[in-house]
Amino acid sequence: MRWWERVSAWDEEHRLAVDALTAVGLLLVVVPASAGLLGVLDNRPVAIAAAVVMSIAVVWRRVRPALSAAVVFSAALVHLLLGVVVVFPADLLVLLALYSVTVHGPVWAYRTAFGGTLVGAGLVGVLLVSDLGPFVQDITAAAIVSFLVLLTSSTVFAYGLVRRARRERIDALVDRAARLEVERDQQAQIATAAERARIAREMHDIVAHSLSVIIAQADGGRYAAEHDPGAAQRSLATIAETGRAALGDMRRLLGVLRTGADAGTPATGAPVVAGARAGLAPQPGVEDIAALVQQVRGSGTDVSLARLGTPRPLPPGTGLTVYRIAQESLTNVLKHAGPDVTVTVLLQWREESLVLEVTDDGRGAAVVPDGGGQGVVGMRERAVMLSGTLAVGPRPGGGYRVRAEIPVPARQEAIT
Repeated sequence: MRWWERVSAWDEEHRLAVDALTAVGLLLVVVPASAGLLGVLDNRPVAIAAAVVMSIAVVWRRVRPALSAAVVFSAALVHLLLGVVVVFPADLLVLLALYSVTVHGPVWAYRTAFGGTLVGAGLVGVLLVSDLGPFVQDITAAAIVSFLVLLTSSTVFAYGLVRRARRERIDALVDRAARLEVERDQQAQIATAAERARIAREMHDIVAHSLSVIIAQADGGRYAAEHDPGAAQRSLATIAETGRAALGDMRRLLGVLRTGADAGTPATGAPVVAGARAGLAPQPGVEDIAALVQQVRGSGTDVSLARLGTPRPLPPGTGLTVYRIAQESLTNVLKHAGPDVTVTVLLQWREESLVLEVTDDGRGAAVVPDGGGQGVVGMRERAVMLSGTLAVGPRPGGGYRVRAEIPVPARQEAIT
């Protein structure tokens, strides 16, 4: 920042103090000068009083510009009407008041002030050719004086308008910058909240599904341990496999929150070992639903998968959304449908959408929600983010159904 910019900033911060010092200086200069110039007149006290009032009013020229201009203009009008017609040094403060109210005052105030200068210029000309004017009796000379007063006032007014427009533009730019900073912070907060919600949904789906499978396998293994040790061993193997898969999914999910050395990137020259880049493994998609069904089937639940239509490539995130909805639906089956349930997973590829439907013949409407789950909310949020729909509820003939329809590109668009 340059030195004059620092001085200007300091002046803006201390308006009242600076203008008070200016008023003191004017009192020491303008009042004696006015008194000396008008020493030959009988109404010298009026001129001195007017000069004092107009100088003191300068104190509030930027803090209360309308009030200050009103006092200055009133003092100038009073000394004109009381016989001090000649323009003396204190009258220059009228121009200062006009400039101040134009730059710092409201619109009505500076318009009124400029109108007052027009009236004052005409009044000076009229008084100069009347009996109150002891120096000027020539109409031409009076007209010239009025014209000079009007020209000077108009110039000051025009300069004040330019300064006002510049100040308003700067204030608008400052306000815009402040609003942009607020919007930036709000966008960052919204993005952070959205990312937290996304991570929460992913964590919920991973943990809830894996724990549901583990619990089902643990219960089955415990009951089968005494009579069928082989079944118990298979249950333990499924528990271990499910736990490792869930741990891998969580590592991949949380890996996106780390960068550089925190993400496990090997140092320069270090050998890349197997699994060092596991965090870059792709997220599950529609093609992984078969493995998901097989995993749930391994827990003892009768699950079948049906596919209709011709599969085609999906946009990023769509396959993950369909997979997570299927995962959450099967998790709810394990948690709420009850024993000896039959589940059907339907994937139907339509021309402009992909339909996922998970139905079971379990307890359905008899299930009492515990109120603590976020699974259905998460599924609905995932579907809405892709402009899809989700229908969840008991089936009329018994059981439960989850139906999601997600828009996907048409076949010809996918090929191109």
